[in-house]
Amino acid sequence: MTPVIGLEIHVRLKTKTKMFCESLNDSAEHHPNINICPVCAGHPGVLPTINKKAVEHVLRVGFALGSEIAEISKFDRKNYFYPDLPKGYQISQYDKPFCLGGVLIIGGRKVRIRRVHLEEDAGKLMHSENGNFSLVDLNRAGTPLMELVTEPDIRSAKEAKIFCEELQIIFRYLDISNADMEKGEMRCEANISLADEDGKFGTKVEVKNLNSFKSVEHAIEYEIERQKTVLNSGQVVVHETRGWDENGKETFSQRSKEEAHDYRYFPDPDLPILEVSKLFDLDKLKLSIPELPLEKRSRFMNQYALFQSEAEILIKDRSLAEFFENVASELESWIEDNKEESSGKENNNLIKLAVNYILSDLMSLVHETNNTIKEILITPENFSELIILIHKNKISSAGAKIVLKEMFLTGADPSNIVEAKNLLQVSDAGQLEKIVREIIDGNPKVMADYKAGKENALQFFIGQGMKQTKGQANPSVLQELFKKILDKI
Repeated sequence: MTPVIGLEIHVRLKTKTKMFCESLNDSAEHHPNINICPVCAGHPGVLPTINKKAVEHVLRVGFALGSEIAEISKFDRKNYFYPDLPKGYQISQYDKPFCLGGVLIIGGRKVRIRRVHLEEDAGKLMHSENGNFSLVDLNRAGTPLMELVTEPDIRSAKEAKIFCEELQIIFRYLDISNADMEKGEMRCEANISLADEDGKFGTKVEVKNLNSFKSVEHAIEYEIERQKTVLNSGQVVVHETRGWDENGKETFSQRSKEEAHDYRYFPDPDLPILEVSKLFDLDKLKLSIPELPLEKRSRFMNQYALFQSEAEILIKDRSLAEFFENVASELESWIEDNKEESSGKENNNLIKLAVNYILSDLMSLVHETNNTIKEILITPENFSELIILIHKNKISSAGAKIVLKEMFLTGADPSNIVEAKNLLQVSDAGQLEKIVREIIDGNPKVMADYKAGKENALQFFIGQGMKQTKGQANPSVLQELFKKILDKI
């Protein structure tokens, strides 16, 4: 039995106002029923107006995924009754969505996109602790919600998780949504069935309430095994909607699955049919699509000889990727200006060195302070200057950490910090030889241990050399000097 999985992804779009009114679209508002008006509260006689920016966001997603952009599109009423749906129907799209088709490549395999359409979100129910009553918060009601539906092309829970993660990065690159699942800005529903040996699809079950990437993976894994158990016991899988219990790590039955006719779709009489190409400059919109994660990941690996794991971390945050590229550009300019005094091999190591310091030391400082890469005071020019100082052995690795932290706190130039804190590394063997000889002469027992083949003796000498020079000596130069002088005694 082969798992057959299709996903429905809902994304709350980043707009100033709601989908059909002028109430604020503010996910940070925690006071209930603040951002509401007669339109999103569903009062009789009010008229909706379309948020053009929300439509633009959906069209850009369509271009990014290679969808066919509709010439004619319209909004429909999807009728169902629920306490947090104030009008008794949801304005959505049925037979004429903005985008049809498209594809997203995951691990070398194509996942086809069926459609991308635009609708409004419902409100939110607030349940009392004892369960005696529920209250309705309409702040979220009417906010623009994009829905992306895939074909049943996904074949494992892990693949579904990777698909969602890749989509989240794309949405962030397009700047249409932060798509934070934990904040409800991106929600996922999975349609799962099992195909038999002949490839015939089994009965589909929809699993809702998946609000994290781990939930997507775990819920699908559980549902696959549940359906296998049902079929192996000679029973049939019921066509239904199931929820995901995060605490119990299991799906549970919610209701029988609705079909399209159950919603009694019909065109919204208050909203006009849209001639998309007359409302938007589609060529301009298409040109606004940035380099997307798949292409950037591949280019980083080829252009900068990065490992896939390194490229993966960099491209997840568009700002981090841009910071790295600006640093790399500065380093390449320095390489070009200094190619006579530096070997090609040394120059190739510069980019690797920069990546290591960005992904380890710099990102540690960012996470410790709950900042983002956009907010840091360090410029790519100053960061590249730090990397060059390390590369030329002007400062030690310990000194580099001190300099980087000071740069992070103040935004100061690394050369000025090195000078102010007296961190310049001494690599001149002539300057260090006198100190090395004094240390050897002052520790005859350790010298004897070295002669007897004890490795720790050399480390002791190097440690003393670093102590005498207050950490300014180049450890590699010290090691060479100690070995050279000790081997001659």
